[in-house]
Amino acid sequence: MGLLDFLGIGKKRKKMIQEVLEKGAVIIDVRSEGEFQQGHVAGSINMPLPTITGQINKINKMNKPVVLCCASGMRSGSATSILKGAGIECYNGGSWVNLN
Repeated sequence: MGLLDFLGIGKKRKKMIQEVLEKGAVIIDVRSEGEFQQGHVAGSINMPLPTITGQINKINKMNKPVVLCCASGMRSGSATSILKGAGIECYNGGSWVNLN
């Protein structure tokens, strides 16, 4: 059990992410192409973090909430900040393994 689970935050975040996914959110994996090819969530889209700013219009056109993931949650956290700054409803899903 991690600190966030102990505080009740981890479970709440996981539940919220699951609810958003059940409502049709898109999963965007911000790892490199090589990392993505080694394993990823079925149906997820690969948009490496360095390209995410250039993908904002494409993401906006999806007209769906976005759950971002990576290896540990650091890159997806950065991508979440970028997309929120652009007015996109998005959530940091953390590690892609946790979304499987």
